[in-house]
Amino acid sequence: MDKKLYTVIIFSENSVGLLNQITIIFTRRQLNIETLSVSPSAIKGIHKFTITTFATADMIDKVVKQIDKRVDILKAYYNTDEDLVHQEIALYKLSTELFIKMPGVEELIRKYNARVLEIDEDIVVLEKSGHYAETQALFKELSEKIGVLQFIRSGRIAITKSKVERLSDMLATMEKKIKTDEL
Repeated sequence: MDKKLYTVIIFSENSVGLLNQITIIFTRRQLNIETLSVSPSAIKGIHKFTITTFATADMIDKVVKQIDKRVDILKAYYNTDEDLVHQEIALYKLSTELFIKMPGVEELIRKYNARVLEIDEDIVVLEKSGHYAETQALFKELSEKIGVLQFIRSGRIAITKSKVERLSDMLATMEKKIKTDEL
């Protein structure tokens, strides 16, 4: 069975303890959460969880169905990278002294489309947004050339390539059904 990276997108109200309930579902199925990001969605009052995990198609389908059954969950979906526009952000803390002495520092920043966020007499902080492979490649190059003092990468943030959010379609269908039932 081939495992591949899936992105699970979950919509819910912002309920205390919900994240714990969701992670337990992954744990019971022995799936490791690779990245996790939670934020308000484009729909007022609705939060969006974006979780990545390596799984088989059958495993991820079962996990999403189990999450979707929870009362607190409005809707859960899973996607492959082809269905999404996604990014991560990484921060790199470097020694100012070594950074300034590093040959080709300007070319390196341009090559990776990185930004200098902070520079003082002791440290330089670079920011790079992109896919995992891109942020990891910059980390590797900086580590080999001058060493990285600190490094952090965010969880994946993602939106679907479809014109509207899938939850919007579901909510519109539910609203239409409620109006029809009232008549």
